[in-house]
Amino acid sequence: MAGHSKWANIKHRKARQDASKGKVFTKYLREIVVAAQMGGGNEADNPRLRAIVSKALSANMTRDVINRAIQRGVGGVDGEKVQEITYEGYGMGGVAVLVETMTDNLKRTVSDVRHAFVKCGGNLGTSGSVDYLFTKRGELSFVDVDEDKIMEVALEAGAEDVISEEDGSVMVITSPYTFGQIQDALEAAGFKAVHAEVTMHAATQADINDIEQAQKIIKMIDMLEDSDDVQNVYSNVHFSDAVMEALNK
Repeated sequence: MAGHSKWANIKHRKARQDASKGKVFTKYLREIVVAAQMGGGNEADNPRLRAIVSKALSANMTRDVINRAIQRGVGGVDGEKVQEITYEGYGMGGVAVLVETMTDNLKRTVSDVRHAFVKCGGNLGTSGSVDYLFTKRGELSFVDVDEDKIMEVALEAGAEDVISEEDGSVMVITSPYTFGQIQDALEAAGFKAVHAEVTMHAATQADINDIEQAQKIIKMIDMLEDSDDVQNVYSNVHFSDAVMEALNK
């Protein structure tokens, strides 16, 4: 149950995400509305809604705002005809990228996505070109915990795996459907995750050792995330320690 540390590779992104919290809230609200429309407003019976609500609460969105978004979705009064489209492509260095969007204008969205790829030396691919590299799963990360105890609780609750990271943290892996119930079981046992989300996990990594390539990849991801239609961007990029050190200066 050994694994690599992912914290170094997300550190440089967290500050930017925190700085654009208003835009993040807008995207969370849209996803809450759509999740409630598709699966109902009961979080216990709607794993997708439960996951996005948990993420919104972690970002300090208020419960009143979340509940209003759920009601808009359940009541069907939002007025938007939103389609969910996932785009696939490659960035510099052969980095695989998935882009999840929610849009009421497909032409605008695909134009924005294609522009970000091309502008930064990548290319937009066809459906299925990189999707096979990713698996949807829940991830809960913990620090300063008793690994044996958290493993016992997590596996008993139905977790798929418990991974020891190189930095001493512990990651619990769940299916996307049991993420909420396992998070509840861990919290009931006194384990509070420092990071928890349902995400797309890449089976392989694209190692980037060149700072110029890294900067292009980061610019591409930033451009994609700046689009109002883009909900999530996933990639299999893994920056080397030297690249991370240069990026974080």
